[in-house]
Amino acid sequence: MAERQTQQKRLLYGRRHGHRLRAGQKERLERLLPKLAIPLPDENIEIDPKALFPKTLDDIWLEIGFGGGEHLAWQAGAHAGIGFLGCEPFVNGIARLLGQIEAADLQNVRIFPDDARTLLAALPPASLGRVFVLFPDPWPKKRHHKRRFVSTGNLDALARVMKDGAELRLATDDAGYLRWVLFHLLGHTAFVWESERPQGWRERPADWPATRYEAKAEREGKKVAYLRFRRRSRSAEKSAKRG
Repeated sequence: MAERQTQQKRLLYGRRHGHRLRAGQKERLERLLPKLAIPLPDENIEIDPKALFPKTLDDIWLEIGFGGGEHLAWQAGAHAGIGFLGCEPFVNGIARLLGQIEAADLQNVRIFPDDARTLLAALPPASLGRVFVLFPDPWPKKRHHKRRFVSTGNLDALARVMKDGAELRLATDDAGYLRWVLFHLLGHTAFVWESERPQGWRERPADWPATRYEAKAEREGKKVAYLRFRRRSRSAEKSAKRG
């Protein structure tokens, strides 16, 4: 496992640090993060996500790459009975989320400050009821496409840990990445696209709060796609593979 983790860390592209943290942010990182951080899993040991929280929860949801944490904090505040796992290696984003957690006294958020693939590999099968992948880095240059999170291997990992009927939500403002996402997800037997009407995927659902990143995209005239996929039942997935 250690060897696998080392390889994954090498493949974790993008920044880990941004501008210098303010004193309050640094203090919260030192005080709060050790209490809320999900430890790196040991080899062949599963993480029981519900055991990470002090009270019994109805379900566990995961956000991969939560950025500044606005969406994750909103969802956690709106769903007190759900446990939220947030993956984000960017320290400044973690610091911003910690501020929101403290301000709203959120008790149902845990943070994995590293590569989401490491956490996915340690979660039990069918343990997640919803997954969010919002505005991932599109890596627009062709030579960087292998860095994109949406890939056959990562979708296989998500399919393993998602419950039958669980929802996968994705958002992007990059047309090239949108085509990439649709190509990979529509071709994957574990997922089915939920688009209730033509162009419905251009409308943000009421329970999908806006973020600063989204507002910036709209100011720049970019069109945002809000995609919702459902994890097929295991039996339906087997039938799709045979078909």
